[in-house]
Amino acid sequence: MRDPGAEPEDDDFFEIDDDTSDEEESHRGAFGDYGGESSGLIERTFRERIVLVGVTQDGGDPELTDASLDELALLVDTAGADAVERVHQRRTSPDPATFIGSGKAAEVKEIAEAIDCDTVVFDDELSPAQQFNLEKILGRSALDRTAVILDIFAQNASTLEGKAQVELAQLRYRLPRLRRSGKSFSQQGGGIGTRGPGETQLEVDRRRLVRRVHKLEADLRRVQSHRVTQSKARSRTRNRAVALVGYTNAGKSSLLNRLTDADVLVEDRLFATLDATTRKLPLPGGETVFATDTVGFVRKLPHQLVTAFKTTLDVVRDADLLVHVVDGSGPDPEGSIAAVRDVLEEIGAGDVPELMVFNKADRGDGAERLAARYEGSVAASAHSGFNLDLVLATIGDRVRSMTELAELLVPWDRGDVLASVHREGQVLSEAPEEAGMRLKARLEPSSLGALRDFVIADESAATTVEETLS
Repeated sequence: MRDPGAEPEDDDFFEIDDDTSDEEESHRGAFGDYGGESSGLIERTFRERIVLVGVTQDGGDPELTDASLDELALLVDTAGADAVERVHQRRTSPDPATFIGSGKAAEVKEIAEAIDCDTVVFDDELSPAQQFNLEKILGRSALDRTAVILDIFAQNASTLEGKAQVELAQLRYRLPRLRRSGKSFSQQGGGIGTRGPGETQLEVDRRRLVRRVHKLEADLRRVQSHRVTQSKARSRTRNRAVALVGYTNAGKSSLLNRLTDADVLVEDRLFATLDATTRKLPLPGGETVFATDTVGFVRKLPHQLVTAFKTTLDVVRDADLLVHVVDGSGPDPEGSIAAVRDVLEEIGAGDVPELMVFNKADRGDGAERLAARYEGSVAASAHSGFNLDLVLATIGDRVRSMTELAELLVPWDRGDVLASVHREGQVLSEAPEEAGMRLKARLEPSSLGALRDFVIADESAATTVEETLS
């Protein structure tokens, strides 16, 4: 991603000729320079009428484009507007000036005027120049999927950290799009040494926003430092970390609430939860793990958000186990799984062990069919409680597979070693003998290494819950 303080690249200035003047009154709209007085990206005094535009490029699948447009319609609805029409185009490659070409743009304008829409939303990311040129042709706001997602995040951010992350992402999105505002604000200086074009309002705005970006980045670095401190404190407890990840609205928050009584906000809409919530989760084998609910993912998740939410997503990267929650009743669970794994790769969490949980098994047999297809996965329902005991048992099995089961004999005069075993591991049994205390315990490899002198037998920890409890 380009540095926010850098000047726009040459292609950002590529424009098409148009007779529309800057002073021409445009159609009512809520985004960009065509918008109202709202500080957000969407004007909420009325529900906008939206035209959606999707493009299938050479080699692409039109059905995937339609599925992506269906999701974009849900995003638009969540943002507070109504998708009233959609336009689908096939082309070999995007047009550098307007993405869809001037002819198709004129066609979209006719459709927009016929249905009196307020904004045209494109399913793909537009460059600043493409957005500018499209707005000149359409006479109304032209948005991309990124702007809609940023607006939804702005609505749902509640904590100071979440608001800072969303603001940072919005500023990074807006900075290269400031070019338009500098046209009519050039200031002429007066006096010796000040003659010349002077400083444009664009430069003032850019410098102000860059300063704000730097401040937000510094604030989030401090938050990240606090998270590192908290992570170190948790690691000293020897409790494993489990992160719930998945597509937005897959039921992660519902699952965490059901398992831990976390009282996280649950709503049947996209991106209802943005802020990470961590709770202790007791497992059937006696272990306790830290379970964290994370922000939901989506197809074409904006890079600005991935970067801005780095402090939150570090929880995912540093987890010992990912519980990948999938909506088993959704229209395209395979596509959702692929989108989530793409984001996990992008944030450096692609190698973290994964447990698939197909949620919403109470809404048909889709979840159970998917669970049969993915080895080691579980079909469950956070709403009805179906198979949640199996989810806990499976998490416990996965966590125990990361430890080692050992039998130790600790002499009676080494009470410090006995205390260390209890402090750093999970003691399964104790039996006093003449030479000392015989223990069976599960220990981290690092802890077991320091206790090798007292180990009389060890074995793989890959046992079931029943074997552990017997």
